[in-house]
Amino acid sequence: MGVSHRVSEDVRPVAVESFDLADHPVPQGREEEWRFTPLSRLRGLHDGTAAASAASGGAQGKVVVEIDAAPEVVVETVDRTDPRLGRTGTPLDRVSAQAWAAFDRAVVLTVPREAVASRPTVVTRRGEGVDGAVFGHLLVEVEAFASAVVVIDHVGSATYADNLEISLGDSAQLTLVSLQEWADDAVHLSSHRARVGRDARLRHITVSLGGDLVRIHPVVEYAGPGGDAELLGLYFADAGQHLEHRLFVDHAVPHCRSNVTYKGALQGQDAHTVWIGDVLIRHDAVGTDTYEQNRNLVLTDGARADSVPNLEIETGEIVGAGHASTTGRFDDEQLFYLQARGIPEEDARRLVVRGFFADLLARIGIDELEDRLIAAVDTELERAGS
Repeated sequence: MGVSHRVSEDVRPVAVESFDLADHPVPQGREEEWRFTPLSRLRGLHDGTAAASAASGGAQGKVVVEIDAAPEVVVETVDRTDPRLGRTGTPLDRVSAQAWAAFDRAVVLTVPREAVASRPTVVTRRGEGVDGAVFGHLLVEVEAFASAVVVIDHVGSATYADNLEISLGDSAQLTLVSLQEWADDAVHLSSHRARVGRDARLRHITVSLGGDLVRIHPVVEYAGPGGDAELLGLYFADAGQHLEHRLFVDHAVPHCRSNVTYKGALQGQDAHTVWIGDVLIRHDAVGTDTYEQNRNLVLTDGARADSVPNLEIETGEIVGAGHASTTGRFDDEQLFYLQARGIPEEDARRLVVRGFFADLLARIGIDELEDRLIAAVDTELERAGS
């Protein structure tokens, strides 16, 4: 079992914020933001050598996009000159800048002012092959006093990099779920930029189960006081799989709140997870209330979890700020306790892992999704022969 913990004093992004690809140096693996990522497995997404697939019709190259939208949600496909694109922030790293430079058409989902979506909107991205890189762009805009649930479902095989923009107007509410249930050969790098308006609430949920290598980078900024962001994450890595989640919450506005909870399980030789949680409370962000935590459950030998919570505070006038990170082995005593009461070992292991994820699954708040994720966790355990 491998475990890594570190607390940093400075959490500001070191990368240049720019739409110009030339302003982002090619990563070499020694940079802080890339030191955990196996660059040799990115298939050229980071250095420009990946050949882009041509987009046509309803497809983005070899990634077919299907949208089942709630009737209140406006769906548009626009070209890259649309002035709404890029307003939530600029790319923070080379892959995000590459995705910005390479996409031709973007999908825009708009929830009009005061509209309440009657059901979740589901965006399915289905990969149909790993040969040729695909670059995507999605904007989810929830206007003032509107409310919606959006689920982005990634399945199939692909070499994929994308940018996701999230814009919440004043008093808007959005639950956004990003599911990575790719096939075993997929590589996916995604940058999420969220801008939360006055008294708006964002629930951002990331679930990473599939893929050879997945790296998700959510960034949250506030546009007015009273903003509330809850970032939840669940991941389960198998042998040889690399799952990386890097978060940055930028508190630059007074009286906003953020809460981050990520949980992960690992099993198999060379299973590797990385969680980086960066929270910055700037000088003017008085009244901030923030907490972040990451918990990892290592089920077998040969797996490694890196967990790095970072917190920087520039003002003492806050409600609260803290972080926690734990990584531990599977509890054999719990397993023995259940077996002693007649529960077979396979069922007992499943119950322990379900219990580890239970509170997080309950907080997602979408019943059908909770059932799906419980089944997915059971499948992961079965794959290891548990």
